[in-house]
Amino acid sequence: MMLDKDLQSIQAARELVKNAKNAQRQFAKLSQQQVDKIVAHIAAEAARHAEPLAKAAHEETGFGRWQDKVLKNLFASTQVHEHIRDMKTVGIIADDSANKVMDVGVPLGVITALVPSTNPTSTIFYKTLIALKAGNAIIFSPHPNAKVCSQQAIEVVKRAAQEAGAPAGIVDGVTLLTMQATETLMKSKDVSLILATGGEGMVRAAYASGTPTISGGPGNGPAFIERSANVPQAVKDIITSKTFDNGVICASEQSIIVERCIYDQVHQELIRQGAYLMNEQESEKLAALLLRPNGMINPEMVGQCALTVAQKAGFSVPAHTTVLVSPQTTVSPKNPYSREKLCPVLGLYVEEDWHTACARVMELLTNEGMGHTLVIHTQNTDIVREFALEKPVFRMLVNTPAALGGIGATSNLTPALTLGCGALGGGSSSDNVGPMNLLNVRKVGYGVRSIEELRQPTAPAASVSAATVPACEPSYTSYQEPAPVAPAATNKPVSIFEDTRFTGGSPAATAPVATTSNGDDRFTSTAAPIAPANDTVKHDACNDISEAQVEQIIKQVMGRMAS
Repeated sequence: MMLDKDLQSIQAARELVKNAKNAQRQFAKLSQQQVDKIVAHIAAEAARHAEPLAKAAHEETGFGRWQDKVLKNLFASTQVHEHIRDMKTVGIIADDSANKVMDVGVPLGVITALVPSTNPTSTIFYKTLIALKAGNAIIFSPHPNAKVCSQQAIEVVKRAAQEAGAPAGIVDGVTLLTMQATETLMKSKDVSLILATGGEGMVRAAYASGTPTISGGPGNGPAFIERSANVPQAVKDIITSKTFDNGVICASEQSIIVERCIYDQVHQELIRQGAYLMNEQESEKLAALLLRPNGMINPEMVGQCALTVAQKAGFSVPAHTTVLVSPQTTVSPKNPYSREKLCPVLGLYVEEDWHTACARVMELLTNEGMGHTLVIHTQNTDIVREFALEKPVFRMLVNTPAALGGIGATSNLTPALTLGCGALGGGSSSDNVGPMNLLNVRKVGYGVRSIEELRQPTAPAASVSAATVPACEPSYTSYQEPAPVAPAATNKPVSIFEDTRFTGGSPAATAPVATTSNGDDRFTSTAAPIAPANDTVKHDACNDISEAQVEQIIKQVMGRMAS
């Protein structure tokens, strides 16, 4: 009996998890040197296939530029590997003999990885390296629109891992792609983590699966050109970033914010470097195409060059056009120029000074892209500090192309293609995700102090002497067990008013309480309270309460507490 495609894909996904779990158990027994050898070979093989896989990804998806995808493939293999090569991830990864603590790396197990269509092959290279470096197995679920090139990339890393001595099944991917197969992977009890990079809907499904998830998130990075900036370089960085792979990297700039005092210079430099400033009618035409009716990004515009985007919108631009720029004054979910645009299109906001520019940055990030990225071009380190302290992002870049600086290519941030947005962006991590995010750490701590030392008081402050300590708060010198209380001579119940532990002497319930200079007079009074004339009856009634009644009330309260 033939199973339908959905059922076949579910069974295949279960087999992938089973094989990965068995492979990871064997892989976890390897030494750091063996793991590093495997990871190094995978990186080398991935780099060797960088160009053909870049061309395959461009041909299949139609996104971006294959030349830039070559660079992304090299970044995801060579540069990522250089960064993680010397990390300790197996066995004892830290040993502090002075403080007598030790860290042991513990792999998570099996990881399910979601692959986006915008960066399919480079994402597979990057996630394979960081997952195996941390001792895990990884199963990929490619995007349906990039399944062919993704499967080719999976075969490259899969073959390389086994050539270097990794067990079969340590890296693999879904070949019969269905939503049911991906859901089976995400909900499997044998999958320890989902590493999600992709569309908002798929990331939400990952978090809803009940399996721990680390994800990226939508970007909406503002680029602020402050008055002290090197304007030609700032414009060059922005255009370089926004045209790299036609703007598909989520860390790329989505809008430019410029102080009015330098706007003319910025405007001239934008024109000189190939930017096309749209008029109001052209902006409206393009705005109608950037988003779908449901408010999501229109995939037909993703990764297209400026000329193609303009052509689709129904207007023409010079052949040398690099980016399309739309002057804007408003920010809202319905204004696509104030949101993420994965193509060479930018909004442009002119502000009076850095204070109003700061407010505009906050408005844009609140609209979309919380926790992701912003970039500032300035020579003023004080403003950098002000922005760093206040802005709700986890990557603040200075004087660099945001797309490349955000992933750690032109900055010293951790090289990564999964950029966490933290709790602000609805995620679990704010990091550029690396191997240390994909393992647990077992803490080992030796005893270094006894309970007697914990009970030892700290030395009193020099300015406080024993004579200044109030009588009701005796100076504490050391812990002593309380003296045993001698049992009563008879079994006769003793009233609290007759118990010498509370009276400090023989029963004298009816004797007036005297105060002395050494006693605590917070609870007694040397003068009888003066009651208002109309309160005499109530006062007398209170005085008529007997000791037996008080004792009965206490017994009732204590009984309730015990029940």
